[in-house]
Amino acid sequence: MCSRFELSARPRDLARRFDLDDPPDGFATGEVRPTNAALIIGPDGPRVQPWGFAVEWDKKPLINARSETLAEKKTFQPLLENRCLVPASAYFEWRRDGKARFKNRIAPAGGGLFAFAGLTDGTRFTIVTRQPAAAIAHIHNRMPVILAADAEARWIGADNGFPAVQTLLAGDPELVLDAAEDTPPPPAQAELFG
Repeated sequence: MCSRFELSARPRDLARRFDLDDPPDGFATGEVRPTNAALIIGPDGPRVQPWGFAVEWDKKPLINARSETLAEKKTFQPLLENRCLVPASAYFEWRRDGKARFKNRIAPAGGGLFAFAGLTDGTRFTIVTRQPAAAIAHIHNRMPVILAADAEARWIGADNGFPAVQTLLAGDPELVLDAAEDTPPPPAQAELFG
């Protein structure tokens, strides 16, 4: 489950990578958290929306949607034609080891900007997730759907119904991910002359 992602890029790099005239102002950069206003791109261009749907059955925002059950869930069925791109430069996941949790920054090898598959209700968005790539399965049992650059226009294409783009939810088959884990601080040394 992706609960944090990173967007570290200059506006001109975002504009070039996603073929935008000019990205709007007011979106979070650096580490983006649920409910932050983030940049999304739909068929009508870029917008800024909070991350996470408000749902009546949970106090927490609904930040992720499982790709395998999108067409079955009543929450997502009306949104299958409201697809968006969520630009990012990395995402974060926590690996568990007993009670300890270790933060991992996960990004395509070689860096650069990419896009998650997302859904929007017109005011908020969620990120679609899938089974993890083999290289990072030891970190977490889910990962965001990272679209191949040449699949992004198809994902948000208003003329493409959901059945025509559903196979894109398998993610970019050529994608190679790198994970960098935060190292925990060393244990405090006892006072020698206490």
